[in-house]
Amino acid sequence: MSILVEIIQGLGSIVLGIINVYIWVIIIAALLSFVNPDPFNPIVQFLYRITNPAYMLVRRYVRTNFNGLDLAPLIIVIGLQVLLVLLSALLRAL
Repeated sequence: MSILVEIIQGLGSIVLGIINVYIWVIIIAALLSFVNPDPFNPIVQFLYRITNPAYMLVRRYVRTNFNGLDLAPLIIVIGLQVLLVLLSALLRAL
């Protein structure tokens, strides 16, 4: 039984790490939107390609544009932080 718990905790730690990396990707993409980078840069294209589906999901349900400022990245980061806290508490309870 303890081997199964350790496997679940290991997989949970991997998921927590992936969520942390995605949070940083969203933060970097949001900061890049302020400087208006070259849209043909492969790194910028990758960042936009990986963050736009999450932005569109949030924008479908919540109005995120306030006076020209898009709050979708902030909503996503807060949601992912809540998810991190819940998953880490769940993993510690095992």
